[in-house]
Amino acid sequence: MSESLAELKRLQQAMEAAVIGQSDVVESILISLLCNGNLLLEGLPGTAKTRSIKTLGKVLSADLGRIQFTPDLLPSDVTGTEVYHSGGDGEQLTFQPGPIFANLVLADEINRAPAKVQAALLEAMEERQVTVAGKTYQLPELFMVLATQNPIEQEGTYPLPEAQMDRFLMKITIDYPDDEAELGIIRLVRGEEAPSQKPDLSPVDQSHIFAAREAILQLSIAENIERYIVALVMATRDPSRYPDSQLQHWINVGSSPRASIALDKAARAHAWLKAKDFVDPDDVRAVAHAILGHRLILSYDALADGITPQDVVNEILKQVAIA
Repeated sequence: MSESLAELKRLQQAMEAAVIGQSDVVESILISLLCNGNLLLEGLPGTAKTRSIKTLGKVLSADLGRIQFTPDLLPSDVTGTEVYHSGGDGEQLTFQPGPIFANLVLADEINRAPAKVQAALLEAMEERQVTVAGKTYQLPELFMVLATQNPIEQEGTYPLPEAQMDRFLMKITIDYPDDEAELGIIRLVRGEEAPSQKPDLSPVDQSHIFAAREAILQLSIAENIERYIVALVMATRDPSRYPDSQLQHWINVGSSPRASIALDKAARAHAWLKAKDFVDPDDVRAVAHAILGHRLILSYDALADGITPQDVVNEILKQVAIA
């Protein structure tokens, strides 16, 4: 096992110890970080969305920016703005960076902000830079946005358009923990409140993230796996290829080419985290739901029948064979 993989495993273990019962979420956060992508978490209150990224920031010794999205938020509250100063050097405007200028950015309840604010954030995510008053400012090299949204509150929310959802590498839905995990959470928080029992987490050097990204690019992927990735995405665009399934009745609009790119990247990262030097079909399937689900627009009939994007991805995985 390489040093970088060992360090990333230690990071994963530290996060799983702090976020009990959400190992899939922790793995998805790490995959997004290794792919230099951004993650959207959808879950009910109290499901450790904020705690996850705070723990990641602590172990990586990374700058953490938090944006609490509200209907009165302005784009400049996210990106920053120029501030007027008058002093010994005369009158001048200086740029005051916003919370987006951090290694890890928690965009809490992103669907509560109006469209202009959402667009400002998503532009920064895509371009990795911010332009204010004609000047461009680069975001940090290590940068990831973890956005959250509450699925049960509809009043006063502005759902993300499909084109903007496509900017997120992955979307994860978090459920409430089971009985044993809930008991573990109670004991964990009780222990954390006792100073003598607080865990001593030695930081993971950020250089291991960049070394891991280089290693992931070197992973071998066979042509039949590449064609499998393409076939999964094409099944969302042309479901009539599978007349024996319900796909053509369920899907209104399929996934963009970003889905193919994301599947390739995330499958590589998943394989690397499993200490493999090649990508196999299981790696692709492991990340398919998180990558394809939020890139589908379902038909009215599917919604009326209670079909979810995850049901559609399950059917795609069932129908598409490896060449």
